[in-house]
Amino acid sequence: MNVFDRYAPFIQDWIYRSGWQTLRSVQNAAGDAIFNTDDNVLLTASTASGKTEAAFFPILTLLDEEPSRSVGVLYIAPLKALINDQFGRLNELCEEAGIAVYRWHGDVPQTQKRKLLRKPSGILQITPESLESLMINKHMEIPSLFGDLRFIVIDEVHSLLRGDRGMQTFCLIERLCKLAGCNPRRIGLSATIGDPQAAGAFLAAGSGRNTVIPRFESGREVWRLSMEHFFNSDPQADEGKLLEISTPILEEPSDTAPKAADPGIGYIFEHSRGRKCLVFTNSREECESVCQSLRQYCEVNHEPERFLIHHGNLSASYRESAEEEMKDDDSLMSVCATATLELGIDIGRLERAFQIDAPFTVSGFLQRMGRTGRRGSPSEMWFVMREEHPEARAMLPDMIPWYLIQGIALVQLYIEERFVEPPRTERLPFSLLYHQTMSTLASSGEMTAGELASRVLPLSCFHRVTQDDFRMLLRHLLEIDHINKTENNGLIVGLAGERVVNSYKFYAVFQENIEYSVRAGSEELGTIVKPPPAGDKIAIAGRVWVVEEVDHKKRVVYCTLVKGNIPAYFGDVAGDIHTRILERMYGVLNEEKTYPYLMRHAVCRLQDARESFRKSGMAERPLIHLGGNMWALFPWLGSYAFLALERFLKIRCGERLGLKGLNPSRPYYLQFTMKVTEDEFYQITAEEAAKDFDPLELVYPKEVPVFEKYDEYVPEELIRKGFALGVLNVDEMKKRLMNGFNNYGNR
Repeated sequence: MNVFDRYAPFIQDWIYRSGWQTLRSVQNAAGDAIFNTDDNVLLTASTASGKTEAAFFPILTLLDEEPSRSVGVLYIAPLKALINDQFGRLNELCEEAGIAVYRWHGDVPQTQKRKLLRKPSGILQITPESLESLMINKHMEIPSLFGDLRFIVIDEVHSLLRGDRGMQTFCLIERLCKLAGCNPRRIGLSATIGDPQAAGAFLAAGSGRNTVIPRFESGREVWRLSMEHFFNSDPQADEGKLLEISTPILEEPSDTAPKAADPGIGYIFEHSRGRKCLVFTNSREECESVCQSLRQYCEVNHEPERFLIHHGNLSASYRESAEEEMKDDDSLMSVCATATLELGIDIGRLERAFQIDAPFTVSGFLQRMGRTGRRGSPSEMWFVMREEHPEARAMLPDMIPWYLIQGIALVQLYIEERFVEPPRTERLPFSLLYHQTMSTLASSGEMTAGELASRVLPLSCFHRVTQDDFRMLLRHLLEIDHINKTENNGLIVGLAGERVVNSYKFYAVFQENIEYSVRAGSEELGTIVKPPPAGDKIAIAGRVWVVEEVDHKKRVVYCTLVKGNIPAYFGDVAGDIHTRILERMYGVLNEEKTYPYLMRHAVCRLQDARESFRKSGMAERPLIHLGGNMWALFPWLGSYAFLALERFLKIRCGERLGLKGLNPSRPYYLQFTMKVTEDEFYQITAEEAAKDFDPLELVYPKEVPVFEKYDEYVPEELIRKGFALGVLNVDEMKKRLMNGFNNYGNR
């Protein structure tokens, strides 16, 4: 089939006007799958490969041939910025055919929403949180809005595969389809899918359809990749050393290179000059710190300010200003950002991305790399790894540059195996169970316990939740007044439940801190947590401010701009690092392999780390004697298996080992003292791991390990069960222990 000939005339005209000479392979493959099957479709191709057009050209053709009697296409994206970006592109494409495109999120005027409600048609773009709001507040409108829904397009679907937000999205899709009486096909779009079959199954759950994953020749990936290491003060790792191997020369520094108080930041400052770049960090705090430092370099070197900032705690005006600057191809401004600019918003011709330290995931690395290299240029990323000099008497764990090793492992895993983190499907999401139970009750009104269970428990993500679990939840919610029983024995939302459900914050399932709005005069800067008292300083929007007043009742901080450099704090952020990354880190330290992207300092620092690794005996055994009764254990396990091991050693083995002072540096190593020998340690841990114990034993007595946003409203017994059976990776931990810690090098 000639896919181009099958397209609607207005699509063909748009392609001609855009100057396309031919369709890309992803567009031919997607057209074949969407036109010639009735299945769901998972499109996975690199960033800027044309996935959006690949999906929408055939979808709009089918919609043009047979217009829907309601919204025909529901487009779900994880970010408002992505929706706003795609809105303009889709409007241009659909204008000639008269297919309406609507947005529905918190920044969209009510007039546009009312227009959709009056005459539902065309395409609706929405975030998961706004879809939740729509399901609750416009419940009676759902059949008329979506009764003839043909397609659900889920953009950046990889971002929804490993947490509650993704499961919420698919719960909402299943609930919407049942309520509207429709059976749309699902189209998933992503640049970073590691296990397409698992992702395809996740995409299809509850749809009653198979998932087609088109295969096509995507062309050879070309990267410009470098990785450099810096100690935060001189001397650097290569001082006084002669390298036997050559390292790449990226570009000659200019004569105006600053004398860096922080060599890593000075390196970024120098190599971003005259270019439009992104500087990625792993936290909002670090983003603020880096932006402050880079702006200070501009001031010291008498250069115009050329750094903007973008993260989730900034006001919409700051974020949108950075986004607009990025879209300007003539701009030479750079933006310091977190994961908020990791996803597929079009940011024009971006020359280079910097990554400070290693991201947590291969997926994150690929997404950030994919921000560059658009419009015919190769993707380009410069890693900048930073650490303090180890102290003179530092013990072995401090001699390993963990971020450098992790960065190499991330890159090598993808190059060698095309590994990307798979979906997490075996969780017990009791926080989400509370959320969807309350959402269903709030939207539908009074129903019996049986009716409520029949609406909630069949949702695919609750496949591990039992009827007994659900009964326990309902009894608890009655006790705490989140639901009430009527005279007719029906259930309704209770007074305490209404306070939760009626807040706009209910729509999101991801954890939020109690935030204070920060204002300077009439300007809205963003939000912070734990505001300091008046007179203290705060960091936000890449600058430092002195607090003039804190209004705790209204949760507003009033401040004035000052000079300085202080740390920011926006709340804790946990990193989920997969076991395959830790295993490959072992490989990086254990092999003699050279990596062509390592720069001079990084080569020398890796050589030092490998020497420490060999001399300590870490290659042969994971338990290293540090002196006296002090030991360090390097298990090479990911975050959740590491957490299980930490608890297993304390709770199951602590007495037999004479274990004290267990000090984890997650997920790299544990330090502790013990009274047994090394051989006895291996024997005892293997014996205990071989026993058939209940994972609930790894929860401390009276501990209630609140992990997710709504756990505080869930019965303690279910929280403990969800943590032990759905968070802790006990099976992976036991496998490692029963093999005497010897199975990490050979996969």
